[in-house]
Amino acid sequence: MTALLTPTSYTVDPWDPGYGVAVGDELDGRDSTARLELDLELPAARWRPLNPSGAVPLPAAVLFLDGVRRIDARVWVHTAEPQPIPAVAASLAVGLVCCDGAATIAGVRVDRGLYTAAAGADVDTPHAVYRYRPARPGLDALSLAVQNRLAELEVELATAWRAGSGGDDLLVVDGPLRGRTHLARTVGYVKTHHKTYLPAPQAEVVAALAPGQRSPVFGMGTSWERRSWYLRLSGGSRAPWSATVRLECAPDLPVDQVIALADATGRMLPPLASTPYKDPRAPQNLVPIGGLERELRHRLGDAALLYRSLRAALRSA
Repeated sequence: MTALLTPTSYTVDPWDPGYGVAVGDELDGRDSTARLELDLELPAARWRPLNPSGAVPLPAAVLFLDGVRRIDARVWVHTAEPQPIPAVAASLAVGLVCCDGAATIAGVRVDRGLYTAAAGADVDTPHAVYRYRPARPGLDALSLAVQNRLAELEVELATAWRAGSGGDDLLVVDGPLRGRTHLARTVGYVKTHHKTYLPAPQAEVVAALAPGQRSPVFGMGTSWERRSWYLRLSGGSRAPWSATVRLECAPDLPVDQVIALADATGRMLPPLASTPYKDPRAPQNLVPIGGLERELRHRLGDAALLYRSLRAALRSA
């Protein structure tokens, strides 16, 4: 029988339990299959917490891009085949916040679709139109199709807004950067850590970060390639890697540009950390992102009203 460890003290994780945990329990990288390049900025044996350089010029604005999704109804499409084909009716909203001394919502797009592997058409209800979106068969494929459409909308919004701006900005995408590495001056902002990816000596450096400090940049490859670094925000608790986020950028950027991005994020993002009485995912859910998420959920519309409209429209189709 395994001996039970006697507790010496307790720490309550600061995140609302409804959002899960910010950090998983695999913090030493032993089971990670990620391909790592640890010597990009410093030799792996010389890793240490770094203070962001003040010599890096900061952009005039930082942009925050995020999106939310909601399944409004699960649908079965009946055809001549014995088994009906699954579909989902989904509402999506993406938004962009521009912080240039003040935070303003620069743009929002709402998109509704009926995703299915069956042949179909748009569904017109009194309150919204759900565009027909062909997808691969299977429930998992439907979920992936919705997520891919959300990422597509985010790219469209950011590209359109940047086309009319001066171009002196840093774009922060909430979540991994996968599928958006082609966007210039862009980093992915990862709030939760399912595993560290790093070997134990480098993981210990991340655990030792003080507020405002970052890790050296490193290369990482799983099913896709990127360059990455960890950053400690202000606030937090004794929970593992509390207030620590991971950022990532395109793998083809020169190392000096990656370091400049890491230093810029280290100076610009910590002041935007949220507080527990305002956000259940504080401090990692930055204030502009939290405010944008609330606005986007409001833009999705009344779920019960849309569900009733969908049922009526599909019943008469």
